[in-house]
Amino acid sequence: MEEFALPENLSKMINGYTWRRNTIGHSESKTYLLIGSSCNLYLKIQSLAAVESLLNEKERLEWLQGKLPVPEVVYYGQDDSNEYLLITEIEGSNASEKSFEIILPQLMKQLAYGLRAVHDIHVAGCPFNQRLDSKIKEAKKRVEDNLVDEENFDPHRQGLKAKDLFHELLSKKPVKEDLVFTHGDFCLPNIIINNGKVHGFIDWGRAGVADRYQDIALAIRSIKYNFGDEPIHAFLEHYGLTELDETKALYYQLMDEFF
Repeated sequence: MEEFALPENLSKMINGYTWRRNTIGHSESKTYLLIGSSCNLYLKIQSLAAVESLLNEKERLEWLQGKLPVPEVVYYGQDDSNEYLLITEIEGSNASEKSFEIILPQLMKQLAYGLRAVHDIHVAGCPFNQRLDSKIKEAKKRVEDNLVDEENFDPHRQGLKAKDLFHELLSKKPVKEDLVFTHGDFCLPNIIINNGKVHGFIDWGRAGVADRYQDIALAIRSIKYNFGDEPIHAFLEHYGLTELDETKALYYQLMDEFF
């Protein structure tokens, strides 16, 4: 494992655990599975100079306790260089595992029910704003600060510039938002399946009140990437969406290029 000068109190908490690096996803943080004798934990280590703070996820996880099956925060802290988030493990496999190909109908049903559970969280009193005006403001700042990873654009946008995509983001902004509580990054690796059912959700740093298509758009893109187009109809049907607003779905996939 890599050597880190961890905060003393954190170091004591995880003494004796075996570390294993987790490389799934495109997070700015370094994530480690800590394997213990009685339970496993996950530790995220991220530079204080990163675009997004782990504090965002910590606050959302605490707010979601008792509302959805999410990890519990064991420790959060900072030193001069990094911030650290230690959370409990949700046992199971992420929904992008190829082994789920043999139960795709069941998987699509579970993903849809899971997303519906997220969207059914009451937004009254929710302190996390992910509405379009807020997201567009943040996207603009990232373009101006050269923080958009143009090399990570979806295949059909390769070679384009972030500033050009931002003009498209402004010109195609939907008139209305169907506001619900959203995960913010509802991709298959962030959904944990155990015994054929959704067992929990991870990576909550972008959660908040937003249009439901923030999640629907990324979900169908992730399903297509991992299992092809065919299962998407079943997913939408189980979710309760009789007709997909493709324009809106494409818009929120465009929005994701900035994050």
